[in-house]
Amino acid sequence: MADAADVDAGVGAAVTTPALRRPVLADERGTTLIETAIASGILLVMLAGLLSMGTIATMHTENQGHLAPRTTEYAQDKMEQLLALAYSDAQSDTVQFPAATSGGTGLAVGGSTNPATPVNGYVDWLANDGSLLGGGTNKPSTWFYERVWAITTPSTNLKQLSVTVTVRSSVGGFMLAKSTLVSLKTAQF
Repeated sequence: MADAADVDAGVGAAVTTPALRRPVLADERGTTLIETAIASGILLVMLAGLLSMGTIATMHTENQGHLAPRTTEYAQDKMEQLLALAYSDAQSDTVQFPAATSGGTGLAVGGSTNPATPVNGYVDWLANDGSLLGGGTNKPSTWFYERVWAITTPSTNLKQLSVTVTVRSSVGGFMLAKSTLVSLKTAQF
């Protein structure tokens, strides 16, 4: 029996000896708190960079993808209204739509395409939805788009029509949308 006890003791010793235990590797211990904090910090920095890009993309989309095409559309509307007038018309009121037959400047030479210095009779104001608010150099409180136009005569029997439309404000307060259209109108032979 002593031999059996020695065998049992030997078996127990063999099982518990460090040589027979499987070694624990460092990568099997899991993630430490420091590693998690570093990974979270890197992820936070990347997301902050993407967030600023998303903000810029949103501003650019609203300003140049929405407001700029509307300024172009409103400039084109005014240009079509002016081109529909007779070359010699100097009395139609183009501040109204449709143009009234009298009380305005028609295609008389004058006006300005500088939104900072509108000229009476060559400016009108539009609301956010594009509805006409009227003309005059006094800005209505609800204006969102300003349309100014100028008529010049670069040569005999030729008038140059220029229309500029700007917005009151934009997303982010910069990159104000602005469109300018220029067309020529000739007198009939």
